[in-house]
Amino acid sequence: MHPVKFRDPFDPTSQPLYTVVLIPARFHSTRLPGKPLADIAGSPMIEHVYRHAATANGVDAVAVATDDKRIVAAVAAFGGVARLTKTSHQSGTDRIAELAAEIPCEIVINLQADEPTTEPETISNLAQEISKDPAIKMATVRRPITDQSDYANPNVVKVVINCNGDALYFSRSPIPFASNAAHSATVFQHIGLYAYRRSFLLNYANLKPSPLELAESLEQLRALENGVRIKTIETSAESIGVDTPESLEQARQILSLNSRVKT
Repeated sequence: MHPVKFRDPFDPTSQPLYTVVLIPARFHSTRLPGKPLADIAGSPMIEHVYRHAATANGVDAVAVATDDKRIVAAVAAFGGVARLTKTSHQSGTDRIAELAAEIPCEIVINLQADEPTTEPETISNLAQEISKDPAIKMATVRRPITDQSDYANPNVVKVVINCNGDALYFSRSPIPFASNAAHSATVFQHIGLYAYRRSFLLNYANLKPSPLELAESLEQLRALENGVRIKTIETSAESIGVDTPESLEQARQILSLNSRVKT
C-alpha cells in the first residue's frame, strides 16, 4: 500500500471534528506478541485496521493509541497518526481515553488493533446510530451466531439484548441458555467495536473496575454495572479478531483474497 497523508486529529488548525476513530494498540500479547505489526498481505496489521477506519463514511480522523515506539514508527511509515500513551493502562478504553482528552470531538469510536477485517460500513453504521440519539452514551455491535461451537466457546463473547436492542448482559458463557428448543432465542456474538460520546468516555475511564467486569474479563460490564445503557446494532458482516497464529493466518487469507479481487 502507498503512503497517504491522513488527517491529524491533534492539529489545532484543522477543521472541527465530530467523529474520531481511536485504535488502542498494545505491543505485548501473551499469545501473539507484537501482533499489531504482524505482516498481512505485505503490510502490518495496524495499517489494514487504520485504512478501514479512515475510509468509513462519517469518520473525520483516525489515530492510534499505543505503548510502543515501534508501532508509532510503523503507523508514521504509511502516513498515519499515532501517539504514545502511558504503559500503565489496564484496558484499551483507558488507553484511548488518554488521547480523547486532547481531541475536541463529539463521538469516539474504539476500534481494536487486532480486527483487520472489520468492514468500513460497520464502523459507519455504528457512528450513525450513536449520532442520531443524544441519549445514547455508548453503543456496540452484535452478529448472529450460526456455529454451535462459537456458542460454547469462551473466547467468543455473547450478548443478550432487550426488545429495543439494548444490551442486557455480556458473557463468555453460553447465553441465553436454551432450556426449551421450541422457544429458542437468537444468539448473538458481541463484536468488540464501540462508540462513545466523548464526555461519557472520559468519565467512564475513571470508574473503578467492577466485580462482573473482573469475573468475566469484559470491560463493557463496567458500564452495565453502573447503570449505563449500551445500544447495540446488528451486522451480518464477518470479521476476525486476531489473537492466535491460526486466526492470523485466517486474516491473511481473507485480506490477500480481497487484495487480488480489487486488482
